[in-house]
Amino acid sequence: SAWISIGFAGCAGDAPRPPQRSPEEIQADILALVPARVAQRAAWAVDLQLVFAGLKLVPSAENLCAVLAVTEQESSFNADPPVPNLARVAREEIQRRADALGVPELVVNLALQLRAPDGRSYDERLKAVRTERELSLMYEQFIDEVPLGRRLFVNWNPVRTGGPMQVSVEFAEAHVKAHGYPFPALGSVRHEVFTRRGGLYFGTAHLLGYATTAYGSAMVYRFADFNAGRYASRNAAFQQALAVASGRALDLDGDLVVGASTQPGQTELAARSVAAAIGMDERAIRRELERSESEEFDRSPLRTKVFALAEAKSGRAQPAAVLPRIVLKSPKITRRLTTEWFARRVDERFRRCLASDAG
Repeated sequence: SAWISIGFAGCAGDAPRPPQRSPEEIQADILALVPARVAQRAAWAVDLQLVFAGLKLVPSAENLCAVLAVTEQESSFNADPPVPNLARVAREEIQRRADALGVPELVVNLALQLRAPDGRSYDERLKAVRTERELSLMYEQFIDEVPLGRRLFVNWNPVRTGGPMQVSVEFAEAHVKAHGYPFPALGSVRHEVFTRRGGLYFGTAHLLGYATTAYGSAMVYRFADFNAGRYASRNAAFQQALAVASGRALDLDGDLVVGASTQPGQTELAARSVAAAIGMDERAIRRELERSESEEFDRSPLRTKVFALAEAKSGRAQPAAVLPRIVLKSPKITRRLTTEWFARRVDERFRRCLASDAG
């Protein structure tokens, strides 16, 4: 299966196993793949070897190059990369969140004039931040020290991603809750995200730590999922097949249900429109769509029947995965970018990495 090729150790059943390599040998392999311009290349190699061991992933050239390609794209191998105009973006985000809570701008401005433990005002510290780690630490001190800070802002840290792979803090926290963390942690999970090893660990888990039969050996779909969410490429392909089957135009965004809403979205309405043709009622359709964030949807009767109907109507096979069509939106993004752009850029880096290994 494609999952075996991605390679969680021990998943290959009776298949012959390659000879075990020592950590030093694996580190040497990684070192050869890390671009020569990268500072502290040996330290990156050691941490990535430990990450693969901690996640029980096979350190194949494909898997290693996939992680290295995402890291290069997201941070140019910087565990705490600087972000252009971060202070301005952060200040605007804090005000937006305050507005959402009904906190007047005057109150926010007064709070930011209070002195931080280092003697500067929080406003001065905010203007000086250059990286997301600096901003996150400043914000944590801010809510600890400012009156009503915890009450008003405790769950509103403006930094949601970080580290060398720009992985979601929310994902990291959920992963630790479900699977634990194999390394000593000096602080919170959030703090670990901003370290080289922690950022690589959570980013690699997000990129490679899930199974699907839809992608085969095409890593580009995992790169798209890294940006848009797990299974987004598989789910976008389902939306494309459903559009053919139903005759309805659908956004290929990979979101098959509308959050926690019980109201049907456009994808669910399109599926309901072919309910009679596929022999499923609305409850069964909803139940299957709710499995769309797991491997189970690979084997969903809804997916199977929709693809069969689309192929019968179109007279041709439908792809099992397509790149989602999503315009990326973030205060940090200053030009029009898409998930497809991200996936193809990372795929180019991935292929160069593999070519260097073959050479």
